[in-house]
Amino acid sequence: MNTTDAPTRPVRRARTGLSNRVGRDRPRIAARKGNGGGSLPYLLVLPAVLLFLMFILAPALYALVVSFQARKVTGGLLGSTSTVVFAGLRNYRSALGDSELWTSILRLLVIGAVTIPMTVGLALMFALMLDTARAKLTRITRLAIFLPYAVPGVIATLLWGFLYLPATSPIGGDHFNFFGSTSIFFAVGNIAVWGAVGFNMVVIYTALRALPSEIYEAARIDGCSELQIALRIKAPLVRPAVAMCTLFTVLAVLQLFNEPNTLRPLSNAISSTWVPLMKIYTDAFVNSDIHQAAATSVLLALATLIGSFMAARTVQARASQEEK
Repeated sequence: MNTTDAPTRPVRRARTGLSNRVGRDRPRIAARKGNGGGSLPYLLVLPAVLLFLMFILAPALYALVVSFQARKVTGGLLGSTSTVVFAGLRNYRSALGDSELWTSILRLLVIGAVTIPMTVGLALMFALMLDTARAKLTRITRLAIFLPYAVPGVIATLLWGFLYLPATSPIGGDHFNFFGSTSIFFAVGNIAVWGAVGFNMVVIYTALRALPSEIYEAARIDGCSELQIALRIKAPLVRPAVAMCTLFTVLAVLQLFNEPNTLRPLSNAISSTWVPLMKIYTDAFVNSDIHQAAATSVLLALATLIGSFMAARTVQARASQEEK
C-alpha cells in the first residue's frame, strides 16, 4: 500500500496547485476578454456612424435650420445687399400652398401605383419559380435577374431612353409613343421596375430557401401540385419578406429622381417639377431659393419617415399575429 500511495500524493498536490492557479487566472482572462469584447463592436460600428453623421444627420440638421430662414434684399431698386433673416413657418406655408408640389405628388402616386405592385409581384413570381423542384440553371437565372440592379440608374435610363426613341427603338418606338403624356408614366415605371426586381427577388428567394423542406415533402405526399405548394404554402410563409420588399419599394419610389430627370431632354411630357425631388432641385439650383427647397425637403422627409414607421409597425403586427 505504501509503495503505491507514495508516488500519487505529489501528483495530486501538483494537480491541486495547478487547478488553483488556473482558477485564480480565470477572472483576469475573463476581464481581458470582456474589455476587448466591449470596445471591438464600437470600433467596428464607428465608420458607419461617422458616415451617417456626416452625410445624413448633418445635412438634415442644416436643411432644418435653413428652412426657417429667408433672404431679405435691401438697397432700393438695385438690391445691392442681402441678409438672412428668420422667417418662421413662412417657407412651410408657401410649400404647402404650392400647386406644383401637389401635382408632382399626384404624379408620384400614379408611378407608385404602377411600380410597387409590378416590382413586388414579379420578384415574388421569379423567386417562387426558381425555388421549384424542377427549376434548372437556377444560378445563371438568378444572376441574370439580379444583374439590372447592379446597373446605375442614370445608365439604365439612358439605355431605355434609346430603346424608347423612334429613331433607334427596336421595340416599336416608331409605332408607339413612349413619351406621351400618359405613356410616360409606364415608361418611367418600367425603368424603375427593371432595376429593382432583382434585389427584391433575392430577398424573397433567401426567405424561401430558409423554410424547412419537410413542409414541401408533406404537401407532395398529400397530393399538392407545385402550383398549390407555391401559392398556398410558400407565399404565405414568406409574407414578412414580401412586406419588407414592399416597404423598400415604397421608399425607392419616394426618392424617384434619376429616371425622369434623365429622360427629360427626350420628352416634352416631363417638366422640371415632374416629381417632388425634381421640384426641390429646381427651387434650390435653378430658382436659387434654397430656403423654400429646404422646407419642401423637410416636409417630404417627415412624410417618408411617418409612412415607413407605419408600414414597419404594420409588418410587425402581422408577424406577431402569425406567430400567435
